[in-house]
Amino acid sequence: MNKQSNIYTTIYIIVLVLIVGTALAVTSLSLRSRQQANIDADKMRQILAAVHITPDASDVIADFNKYIVAQKVVNAAGDTIPGDAFTIDVAAQVKLADSERSLPVYICRLADSDIKYILPAYGAGLWGPIWGYVALDSDGSTIYGAYFAHQGETPGLGAEIEKPAFSDKFNGKHLFKDGEFLPVAVVKAGQRPAGNEDYVDGVSGGTITSKGVSDMLSNSLKPYESYLKNISRK
Repeated sequence: MNKQSNIYTTIYIIVLVLIVGTALAVTSLSLRSRQQANIDADKMRQILAAVHITPDASDVIADFNKYIVAQKVVNAAGDTIPGDAFTIDVAAQVKLADSERSLPVYICRLADSDIKYILPAYGAGLWGPIWGYVALDSDGSTIYGAYFAHQGETPGLGAEIEKPAFSDKFNGKHLFKDGEFLPVAVVKAGQRPAGNEDYVDGVSGGTITSKGVSDMLSNSLKPYESYLKNISRK
């Protein structure tokens, strides 16, 4: 075949694309399990961060299995339902009506045998999704710790939600006030929420992201009300 012909060039390109495409597909498949393992380990790290545990990278899985003594899925009525808490897509669940959601719960036992309940949250910031985990004391109301993360908030402004300087403000706040479920609000410094809920100051210069955190907590935690009431009665 004439190597200078258009037919030869076309066939050469097609063969080259097939070879490269196959090589990329094989590489992707061979790395998929490792990529998923890294994703799972990072999720474990974030869950542990809500209870102020920061393991080394090599110890994340071992520490997760050590401290997270149980995982369950509940519904808005507070009943345990079938499901794998770790694999539930929280981003998809928050878009559903409360009564239709599958709600993951991670039960943590710390070194002093103190039990904490860790709940996931997911919402929207200024430039993209935000998410986090909130750890509660055994009374089902007092926040023991919180962890927040984001995909693309502005550095020095909304991105500050991932810093302990912000998340630590939630420590000791309550979800129940006078028997009423009121997720913690995030408000502009110097202001107060309209209701009786506990609140923290938002990030300076990150008003939209701060409001996103407030809305995220309200939307994500409200369906857990019945479950948390059941915890408080134990």
